[in-house]
Amino acid sequence: MTHDQHNIREALADIVDGLNVKRAKHELLHDGADLTPVFLEILAERGYRPLTVSDVPVEPGERVPAFLLVGATAFFGWVFWEQFTSWKIRKLWGSVIKNARGDWDLQIPEARPTVIYANTSLKLEMDIDHPPAF
Repeated sequence: MTHDQHNIREALADIVDGLNVKRAKHELLHDGADLTPVFLEILAERGYRPLTVSDVPVEPGERVPAFLLVGATAFFGWVFWEQFTSWKIRKLWGSVIKNARGDWDLQIPEARPTVIYANTSLKLEMDIDHPPAF
């Protein structure tokens, strides 16, 4: 592995781990090369598995980190339960990027078969009544 390849892998690992960089939207291109295959390797090395939202084992009051890949772009977000009222909740993946209304810019509902890369071993507790801005 060349020095440049090592530095690229370290930078991509920092994105996955959320170190030295804010996990949000990341273009996986470098000097015209698509780094998506390398990013997928690092996700697997770090315990991220391809799952659908419905396959992610998360209960109300918990959240699991996950990446959505669209072409050569990685979006970071969380799988969690969104509560509307005391009796109405839904499970979804929501990007950390917000839209103008302050809602998750990208959302994947539980019924959609879209593959995300989630790490269930990094599950965290959250206040379902007052979800953090992530």
